[in-house]
Amino acid sequence: MSLDGFIAKPDGDISFLSIAEKEGEDYGYADFLKTVDTIIVGRKSYEKVLSMGFAYPHTDKKVFIITRTARPSIGSFMFYTDNLQELVLRLKNEQGKAIYIDGGAEIVQQLLLENLIDEFCITIIPIMLGEGNSLFKNGRPERALELISVKQFDKSIVQMHYKKSSI
Repeated sequence: MSLDGFIAKPDGDISFLSIAEKEGEDYGYADFLKTVDTIIVGRKSYEKVLSMGFAYPHTDKKVFIITRTARPSIGSFMFYTDNLQELVLRLKNEQGKAIYIDGGAEIVQQLLLENLIDEFCITIIPIMLGEGNSLFKNGRPERALELISVKQFDKSIVQMHYKKSSI
């Protein structure tokens, strides 16, 4: 996200993320993905990737695309229209690896309200957008966190990893 907390400009433009592009650098993403077997992504975020001319990655994972419109599954990609909180609770109680919330802000907000996000790994891109789609919307609940790690990368990029506080 931008330094001021936005994941996209007001029109959905995410071109500012190109600041982070550096050949051979994935900011730990490949290693992170090894810890994950399930991905939850909002329909708009999913379609944004497709609109950029890419096939949605992660065909080796269970992917739940959260949507209001029922659609048939495509391989391991399931379009999910039921209760998001119930899905996350069910997945957390199953055997498996971590669940990755891949966006967008609406999904994050819903899960924050239910206290269902255990860890946050946030990469800060050194730009202030001033306005846009905020990762953490107003009205979110107060949440104490414990710092796990901070990594600094080239191009003034910082990645912070937090977990829910046990306090």
